Amino acid sequence: MKHTIFPLYLILCLLLSACGARKQSSSPKSEGDTLTLKYAKNLCIVKYNNYTLATLRNPWDTTKVLRTYILTDKSKPQPSSLPQGTLVQVPLSRSLVYSSVHCSLLDELEAVNQIKGVCDLSYISIPSIQKGCRSGKITDAGNSMSPDIEKIIDMHPDAILLSPYENSNGYGRIEKLNIPIIECADYMETSPLGRAEWMRFFGLLYGCEHKTDSLFAQVEKEYSDIKSKTSSLSERPSVFSELKIGSTWYVAGGNSTTSRFFADAGARYVFSQLPQSGSVALSAEVVLDKAQDADFWLIKYNQDKDKTYTELKKEDVLYAQFEAFKNRQIYGCNTHYIRFYEESPFHPEYLLKDFVKIFHPELLPDYQSRYFHSLNE
Repeated sequence: MKHTIFPLYLILCLLLSACGARKQSSSPKSEGDTLTLKYAKNLCIVKYNNYTLATLRNPWDTTKVLRTYILTDKSKPQPSSLPQGTLVQVPLSRSLVYSSVHCSLLDELEAVNQIKGVCDLSYISIPSIQKGCRSGKITDAGNSMSPDIEKIIDMHPDAILLSPYENSNGYGRIEKLNIPIIECADYMETSPLGRAEWMRFFGLLYGCEHKTDSLFAQVEKEYSDIKSKTSSLSERPSVFSELKIGSTWYVAGGNSTTSRFFADAGARYVFSQLPQSGSVALSAEVVLDKAQDADFWLIKYNQDKDKTYTELKKEDVLYAQFEAFKNRQIYGCNTHYIRFYEESPFHPEYLLKDFVKIFHPELLPDYQSRYFHSLNE
């Protein structure tokens, strides 16, 4: 149903955007030029003579709009009349960026000098960001859940980039600062290339559109080439992922990028039937019942030393009941020193290679895994 509704919504979005612009903008006869997005489902970008209209679909209610942004060139006189939306003058030069994911992309785009502040610095291992904070060029605004408002006011950011959440009830005091809030809903896309394609939106924000277009074209080609290696496989091993937290096991929904990764890598995700695109909270008993016989088990964790089978069994004897544990087919990614979260969202081709290497090593005989490695005893 969602796939039926959104094309209709997108058409309506574009028609309303064009009509609104013709009615209110300073160029009544101008028509918008839609930026073609092949994979991103929650983003619609239309370019006009004096501004760019970026419409974000609400990923939790796809019949609604999450936010509309009006991007104008800060180096030119501002248009006298614009459609409704959040005005953002670009390119951004003093942005506050909450997520290490987006900091990493900006680092790759050589746009770190356009970052004025960050949150959760302890989770950002990017050398250029750490150096900027030590020198005072970048402000550490504290915890993203309760950032230092005084520091944010002092840095005078031209926009705040953060990740939205369902039923978040707003963003507290920062909403009263009259600073454009860019809701980075890229993580709610349902395909790896869909999320990666959001880099084109960030390219518009930071004045490096051609660079992001070129980068995405490279990412798309490599991902598609790798995916083609598994498309005709008849043997597809089963897989599940993650560890339980307390009494709850959070698994990726069947419409998530994780589920799509596994499918593209030639595997069967045991929770592919779950309709959600985000995480789903399950009991450990339910996971054991569904995934006990799975061929592979992939885990991510953050600690000084790499996990072992012995350590896993000490953490919870339940883990030893999975066939992947018994057959020593668990692969782990220690995010304490591996830049999984920073790199993989906008470079899904890196992660797809890892998964193909695990599930079908014969297809990539010379490849050395980047993120996931077999656990030691």
